[in-house]
Amino acid sequence: MSKKTLLNSKDIEIILHRLACQLIENHNDFSNTVLIGLQPRGTFLANRLANLLKTAYNIKDLKLGLLDITFYRDDFRRKDTPLAAETTKIDFLIENKKVVIIDDVLFSGRSIRAALTAIQSFGRPDSIELLVLIDRRFSRHLPIQPNYRGRQVDAINEEKVLVSWKETHKKDAVYIEQT
Repeated sequence: MSKKTLLNSKDIEIILHRLACQLIENHNDFSNTVLIGLQPRGTFLANRLANLLKTAYNIKDLKLGLLDITFYRDDFRRKDTPLAAETTKIDFLIENKKVVIIDDVLFSGRSIRAALTAIQSFGRPDSIELLVLIDRRFSRHLPIQPNYRGRQVDAINEEKVLVSWKETHKKDAVYIEQT
């Protein structure tokens, strides 16, 4: 197994600022927009973006939620071991809001399909957009595309894209691993 660095911490920092600026361009002061990070891996990206929007770009009253899609996935009963559910934390209304779903890697699109189903439990949003750090464009099983992407990667199915965050792995990086 070989591992190649796709993005280092400086690359990720630049991408985070670019994504934050794109969000500001489309959502202004976020008064009618909420961010929803998908548990577990999308939460690191969502938290980073929310912090950056608040501190570097002075966005006030930004609403950030975390969504567990475990029991909405179409494969949760197919696993040999039971899935451990994460915590959903959405303490605001999404009715008639613009929702930005945030995840680290867009692969098959199945997690996003599950998120679209799960989000309906919290109301009917005005619109839903998708923001991902990595878009694996040749791996899609469903017709789902991101509105905002950090980097597009042409990885074949045998390759894995691994996102490492300093909160859990002591440094920020994105790797492609050949199996």
